[in-house]
Amino acid sequence: MRQEPNRRRTETLDYMQSMLGQLRTMAEAERCDMLAYLIEMAYVEVSDIVRGERPLRVGEEKRDRASGVSFQTPGKIKFQ
Repeated sequence: MRQEPNRRRTETLDYMQSMLGQLRTMAEAERCDMLAYLIEMAYVEVSDIVRGERPLRVGEEKRDRASGVSFQTPGKIKFQ
């Protein structure tokens, strides 16, 4: 029996979150502050995705985080 794609994705993200938590603990134990911080950011990102607060992919629509206003990336520039 095949699992639904959303269930498999959720299980994968839960596993990633668990592994990131363990890696963060290891980095903190070794006093690797920057590494622990970066792993923490990845952990938070996975948490946000699991809760549905962040999209799985970025780049489709970019937003200015300070103002929350959408903006489009520049397309091709035509030189004359």
